[in-house]
Amino acid sequence: MSSVPASRVRVKFCGLTRVEDVAAACALGIDAIGLVMTRRSRRFVDLEQAAALRAAASPFVAVVTLLLDDEPQWVREVISRVAPDLLQFHGEETPDYCTAFDRRYLKAVPMASVADVAAYARRHAQAAGFLLDSHAAGGQGGRGVAFDWTRVPRDLGRPLVLAGGLDAGNVARAVRVARPHAVDVSSGIETAPGLKSAQKMQQFMQSLAQAGADEENQA
Repeated sequence: MSSVPASRVRVKFCGLTRVEDVAAACALGIDAIGLVMTRRSRRFVDLEQAAALRAAASPFVAVVTLLLDDEPQWVREVISRVAPDLLQFHGEETPDYCTAFDRRYLKAVPMASVADVAAYARRHAQAAGFLLDSHAAGGQGGRGVAFDWTRVPRDLGRPLVLAGGLDAGNVARAVRVARPHAVDVSSGIETAPGLKSAQKMQQFMQSLAQAGADEENQA
């Protein structure tokens, strides 16, 4: 497996459902795994599964739980049982809702519906960062559809995570265009929803590593 330059963009593999996929992802040097904890998703994992996946993550790999307009009590159960490092709110949650759980959080921005990303971000002043995805408001990610990467703002003052339709074939170009802090991939490393491919995961990381090496050579 190829090593990745220290200056690389950070990486989150999302929608993992199997311990062996978590182990393979961590061995590749990812920065975070995403566990989908909203029941409406095809990649949903229950509390017991999520706790097992969390336990399988390597030290220094962050665990992010994805939620979508879920009941507050469910969010509290997720926090209690899974102990995520970050919450990721992927729906139409209000700022007050997101801050009520006393946990650092990412807020997903539905790029198919949001024209002014900066205005959307200002509403969530307490968010640790923003995940820009291709879905519309009320929709879900993980559909393998990209948005126009030139729409990614450069001056929000907080880390931006690029998601939506990324795979080994386009992630290098996406990073060159959008300049995100991190990338988030789900369907682009799968054989079926929630079932990750070790080969696709490795190819994704190799593409990122090559992009970083090419950029260093051009500097």
